[in-house]
Amino acid sequence: MKNPIDIDAYIFSFPEEAQKLLKQMRQVILEAAPQATEIISYGMPAFKFKGMLVYFSAYEHHIGFYPLPSAIAKFKDELSIYKSAKGSVQFPINKPLPLTLIKRMVEFRVIENLQKEKK
Repeated sequence: MKNPIDIDAYIFSFPEEAQKLLKQMRQVILEAAPQATEIISYGMPAFKFKGMLVYFSAYEHHIGFYPLPSAIAKFKDELSIYKSAKGSVQFPINKPLPLTLIKRMVEFRVIENLQKEKK
C-alpha cells in the first residue's frame, strides 16, 4: 500500500496470513507500550513515545520489525536465528512471531526513550 491513512488500512491491504501476523505485532507493541501513539511513518505502521519507538511492515516472505539499532544490538544473541541488519529484523511470514521477544524489545525502547528524555 502506497500511502495508508492509518494502521488499520495498512493491515487490511495485505492477504489474510499477513494480516494475522500484523495484528499480533500491533497488539504486542501496544501491550508493551500502552502509552504509545500509533502513526504511519515512512509508509509503515510506527509507534511513538517520547520519540520514535518501533516500526513494522509486511512483505511477501517476512514481517519487518524496526526497533532501531540499539535494540538490535541489545538482543543480538536472541535475534541470531533471524535475518537482521543494523536497525531491523525479518521474521518469516510462515512461522509464528516471537511475541515475547518483540515485547521485551519494545519495553527496552520505552526505557531507552525515557532515559533520553531525562538528559
